[in-house]
Amino acid sequence: MSLRIGILTGGGDAPGLNAVIRAVVKRAVGQLHWQVIGIEDSFDGLLCEPRRLHNLDLPSCKGILHRGGTILGTTNHGDPFDYPMPDGSHADRSAELAEAIRDEGLEGLIVVGGDGTQRIGWRLMQEHGIPVVGVPKTIDNDLSATDYTFGFMSAVDVATEALDRLHSTAESHDRVMLLEVMGRDAGWIALYAGIAGGADCIVIPEIPYAVDRIVRKIRRRGTLGRPFTLIIIAEGAVPHHDSPSDTESAHPKVGGGKAAYALAQQLSERIDAEIRVTVLGHLQRGGGPIPFDRILGTRFGIGAVELVTAGRWGEIACLRNGKVEGVPIEKAISTYRLVDPNDELVRTARAVGIEMGG
Repeated sequence: MSLRIGILTGGGDAPGLNAVIRAVVKRAVGQLHWQVIGIEDSFDGLLCEPRRLHNLDLPSCKGILHRGGTILGTTNHGDPFDYPMPDGSHADRSAELAEAIRDEGLEGLIVVGGDGTQRIGWRLMQEHGIPVVGVPKTIDNDLSATDYTFGFMSAVDVATEALDRLHSTAESHDRVMLLEVMGRDAGWIALYAGIAGGADCIVIPEIPYAVDRIVRKIRRRGTLGRPFTLIIIAEGAVPHHDSPSDTESAHPKVGGGKAAYALAQQLSERIDAEIRVTVLGHLQRGGGPIPFDRILGTRFGIGAVELVTAGRWGEIACLRNGKVEGVPIEKAISTYRLVDPNDELVRTARAVGIEMGG
């Protein structure tokens, strides 16, 4: 069986994307003698004129395993079902996209991306008959169908190193240091890095925080001869309020330090201490993947090719109980994997004295 398959990367970039591409090419081209066509900038590469496509062969994938980002480029603004047009309007270009896929002789797509990208792929299959296999990607680790997504552990590694560096300067100046990390809805990065980096407080979206609890933690540390505090906070964290409008006014949008600065402001009104905020932002996405994500990305790439070989279109390669297996895309994107406030990791954090804020 010789196939001509397209591959694209969509949504935000994450360390490990190139590992997936490399694995697909090494298996599909190097061993199965397929053609693999790389599509630039997610689905956009098929919707522009001329189309931005590349024949991916073995030489094209040399030296990319350790590289961050994606050699194909990516975007999170090109939904073909709601495509932004030059005049500011939006149009459904999905039929045009499906026609381009057929015109290029592609017998299916390997779609690498998060829930938004996977949802587009699933709709292309359901509404236009385009065969699709998915590979999950999100550094937030919030897809319920897989134990881990690649890029997550690399983001945790960056956040942990940041905490290590902030520890020494916080201790030197007796400061309260807040580190904001990604996590719009799920606090996995903050939870993992907070435990690994010895944070004193971990603040996540799933556990709305009470400022007074964090204040008590800071003061208690002072009485114990530790007049500095490390706080890691996810970008989607919110204070505990009875009124939803209060939460909305505190955080009209997430990211860019809004959660950390909101908490810092509340702390400054209650304690007499120097408070500093560090926002990691896209530092968590940049740079090369750590070994865990290189391996996981490689496993997912091979898993995607095996799904195509088996004709299991409409499935996504996921890590479940230590094994890569296929899960229906529709099922995989139906629910998010959020931190359970009673999760064993949360209990571990509390057991070593970390204040969770709620």
